[in-house]
Amino acid sequence: MATMAAAPADSYPIRVEVQYPETLSRGLIFVKWLLAIPHFIILYFLQIAWSVVTLIAVFAILFTAKYPEGLFKFAVGYRRWQLNAASYVLLLRDEYPPFTLDAGQYPAALEVDYPEQLNRFLPLIKWLLVIPNILVAAVVMIAALVVTVIAWFAILFTGKYPQGMFEFVVGALRWSERANGYAYLFTDKYPPFSLK
Repeated sequence: MATMAAAPADSYPIRVEVQYPETLSRGLIFVKWLLAIPHFIILYFLQIAWSVVTLIAVFAILFTAKYPEGLFKFAVGYRRWQLNAASYVLLLRDEYPPFTLDAGQYPAALEVDYPEQLNRFLPLIKWLLVIPNILVAAVVMIAALVVTVIAWFAILFTGKYPQGMFEFVVGALRWSERANGYAYLFTDKYPPFSLK
């Protein structure tokens, strides 16, 4: 099955980038999680809508082989908002995330190519096919959380996020978004096992 082969990371239709900050606030690291609570509340309610959209998309793909474009934009916007909030809480950026689904509003970017056509039957088994990728992504995300704790101390003492650690955490977010994007029907290309 052609869709099972992992696509090369550089050509994958789901891309995540976060701009590296030269300096970060030493004091803000104490309260970012608290300041992000309004985002978590809104994202909780958006997740309910996103779940309904995803369910509708499953049936649309089964019958038409297309993800309705308006629903796709909403679903990607929701994931983008989540990425922005995660970038803030994981200490990658100091700028407060915007309350928006739109791209280009924050130095963290999630871009997803709209699929013109999708396999009608893959929505029935994608959740099963992606399990190995999600399991490895979960381990990578746990490592990223450990790196974030270490980076917290580095930021406290130096005002900088060590660049290698920064790249690892961004890579973990990238891996997670690709695995989730595949599972949530954004693409039929199997996600690469890669931080790049």
